[in-house]
Amino acid sequence: MWMVATAAAVLLLVIAAIAWAVVRHRRNRPQPAPPTPRELALAALERLRGRLAELEPYPFSIEVSDVLRGFVASEFRVRATRQTSAEFLAAAAATPRFSEADKALLAAFLDKADLIKFARVAATAADSGQLLEQARRFVEGGNAA
Repeated sequence: MWMVATAAAVLLLVIAAIAWAVVRHRRNRPQPAPPTPRELALAALERLRGRLAELEPYPFSIEVSDVLRGFVASEFRVRATRQTSAEFLAAAAATPRFSEADKALLAAFLDKADLIKFARVAATAADSGQLLEQARRFVEGGNAA
């Protein structure tokens, strides 16, 4: 009887040691890095690409603009989400992290988006596609100095 009790105790200890090792391994495993603002923005732009045909240019321009402004706010710490386009461009001009090409692309994007959003010019799906492409180029551009 004592041999059965000893074998059961040893088996219990082995199971406990294995469980402890598994738990310790899981706790010590490095967590994946959170996605960068660039990765988040590119993913959001790709989701918008899939909705290009179904959204009218006005709401599409708002969504693309929100993604781009959110990216700039997160990546460059420029308050972009609550500023007018002129204020946003002035803040970008004062930031050395934007190249002249970045500023030009940003200005072209904001001009086109403002025409669609505020002037309500007649826009097409091609205009929406152009906005999306400008936003994607800006986000992908490696525009950090």
